[in-house]
Amino acid sequence: MKVKCPTCQKETEWSERNPYRPFCCERCKLIDLGGWASGENAIPGEPDFSQQEDDNEGNHSLH
Repeated sequence: MKVKCPTCQKETEWSERNPYRPFCCERCKLIDLGGWASGENAIPGEPDFSQQEDDNEGNHSLH
């Protein structure tokens, strides 16, 4: 199956032979990762921290 790379829009193969899928190459994958790390990319809405709070309640230290 062919898909468009989310970064450069180049048509690329979606298969196990492409270790960078859905990206066409490592460079496009890293460009996208950099966008998330810098805050350029974001999912709109308010953060939901309720799951994190639940996880921390059961995490008791033995020290």
